[in-house]
Amino acid sequence: MNDAKAVSREEPETVRAFLAFEMPSAVHDLLADELTGLRAALPRARWVRPEGIHLTVKFLGESPRGELDALADELAGLLGTAPPVRVLLGGSGFFPSARRPRVAWVGGEAEGAEEVVTAVEATSATRGWKAETRGWSPHLTVVRLRDPWSPTAVERFLAWGRTLAFDPFVCRELVLFSSRLQPGGAVYTPLRRLDLAGGGNRDD
Repeated sequence: MNDAKAVSREEPETVRAFLAFEMPSAVHDLLADELTGLRAALPRARWVRPEGIHLTVKFLGESPRGELDALADELAGLLGTAPPVRVLLGGSGFFPSARRPRVAWVGGEAEGAEEVVTAVEATSATRGWKAETRGWSPHLTVVRLRDPWSPTAVERFLAWGRTLAFDPFVCRELVLFSSRLQPGGAVYTPLRRLDLAGGGNRDD
């Protein structure tokens, strides 16, 4: 018997995963254009690649693949009656605050997301994932700051957010993604697509 193979069979496969809504390609392209100009006007930071930006509903962390499949199976039954989610992006801000900026984000509204978020939180909690202590609010992480920005840079980012103008789009599925950390950034792969009422993905 090959010892290496025997050990690998005994160890559960784990996947770094999260649940999120995808954005249409047109929104990704517009956001990429906006961020390119903004990046040149702000201090150095770690910018998220536009193609890797999603509207995350819940980060699941390193999880056994079998548990993720079971979670997705249960959610598929619950989300089939949930309404599509209408998203309108706009505004910007910082976590934990503009006075102590560590993460910069684009905000917005996600009409109809409450039923999806409630189902995700309740189902994942019963299956052993940690429950969120704060309410969900739609946001796209666009920058992670190694060093805090100056007040001038913070205000410039906030002012940029006030000028954003995106057309609303509709999400008709929730996606379970895997996230593999690579030297050039994380690589995201859809594992399962969970249809909301009406089925099918949002229009691109």
